[in-house]
Amino acid sequence: MANMSAVDHVQLTLKSEFRFKCHKGISCFTKCCSNIDIMLTPYDVLALKKKLGLTSEEFLEEYTYTQTDGKASFPLLYLRMNDDETKNCPFVSAEGCTVYEDRPANCRYYPIGQGTLKKAADDKLVDEEFFFFVKEDHCKGFQESQEWTVASWREDQGVDRYDELNRGWKSVLLMRNVPEMALDEKKLMLFYMACYDMDRFRRFIFQSRFLDHFEVDEDSREKLRSDDVELMLFGFKFLKYILMMEETLKAKGKK
Repeated sequence: MANMSAVDHVQLTLKSEFRFKCHKGISCFTKCCSNIDIMLTPYDVLALKKKLGLTSEEFLEEYTYTQTDGKASFPLLYLRMNDDETKNCPFVSAEGCTVYEDRPANCRYYPIGQGTLKKAADDKLVDEEFFFFVKEDHCKGFQESQEWTVASWREDQGVDRYDELNRGWKSVLLMRNVPEMALDEKKLMLFYMACYDMDRFRRFIFQSRFLDHFEVDEDSREKLRSDDVELMLFGFKFLKYILMMEETLKAKGKK
């Protein structure tokens, strides 16, 4: 979310303590909402499109742009800033964030940054999350007196659900620098659809021959028809299958 020059590379634990408060009376209020790159997670897209009453295609077209990252060229989604001198977030106003209850995970974490890396443990690789401070010159929040730990900040900002629902996506992204994971044009399209464009992904499942090829029980089918979160989580399984990371789906006729 922030420029790399603003990142404190000291890794924090959940027990790490700090002081911070952001409020309307602070001189830098909303300055962190301009001229920045906000990467959106799949669950960010779900929450925001629902908040705005848009289809996933409408939201993606109006509010996002895509960049590729790593040798595998995985598509990463970013929030499009206003095309003016301020480069403000389209959802910020003088009163603050207009989508605050559904703001992206990166915004919830600020001024904490969160990352995930692969680590060897018990002869296998596991995903390990870590935290760090994002300190920008304009931010006066660190001068406030309210005390937090990383754990209490995460709880207050409601990021637990975002982290939980995005872990499947992050585990795929962690493989993006593996040469064998390079995406061809078809897989690139499937990745984008299964991660971000839930309306199109639902049509792909139910209006193509997808269900002729994979075993999906009726209870699961009903959830995929009506629940965007279940559909998103299924999309992560689908990606792991087509990228040959895990045998997450069962093809029909396969023992």
